Amino acid sequence: MPDEHQITALLHRWRTGSLEAENELFRLVLPDLRRIAHRLMNRERDGHTLQPTELVDQIYLRLAGAKDLRWENRAHFFAVAGRAMRRYLIDYARARPNAEFVPADNLQNVLANRDDSLSLALTIDVLLEKLAETHPEWCTIVELKFFLGLTDEEAAEVLGMKLRTMQRLWLEARRWLYENMEARRASTSTG
Repeated sequence: MPDEHQITALLHRWRTGSLEAENELFRLVLPDLRRIAHRLMNRERDGHTLQPTELVDQIYLRLAGAKDLRWENRAHFFAVAGRAMRRYLIDYARARPNAEFVPADNLQNVLANRDDSLSLALTIDVLLEKLAETHPEWCTIVELKFFLGLTDEEAAEVLGMKLRTMQRLWLEARRWLYENMEARRASTSTG
């Protein structure tokens, strides 16, 4: 990953309108955005019609349009990029036509899997919004680790914290997500 201070300086120059800073910034972060898109797309269903390059293009356009955002640093940039990719994939799944030609004997399994996959993505999205309200640092760690696929070392570096601290917060965030997902499942199964 590019140097944190270099990215932060470019983000600040970009916000003031420097086209040169924008070009340099995206030249530096594009390989990481591509890597993130590939990781996210590897988790998607087989035969997905969206390609990682298209995902990066769409997110690039969204990020380029958000230059006035008060960018804090590299961690903030990649957290926003990860969140944008996650939301784009959810919106893409919601907009996908339901008509698919599948053998009738597998229809029930296909529909159940599609609903479960989209339902899980929507549940995680809602929970991350809730988590961001109370523990924004946990939310950022989940986005960096789960959605962006960063290693513990990479996430700790991006966040500018000690590895053990990041690992402890990651454990707490996962515990919170698990407990809240179980509570949601229990409430939907009884209600």
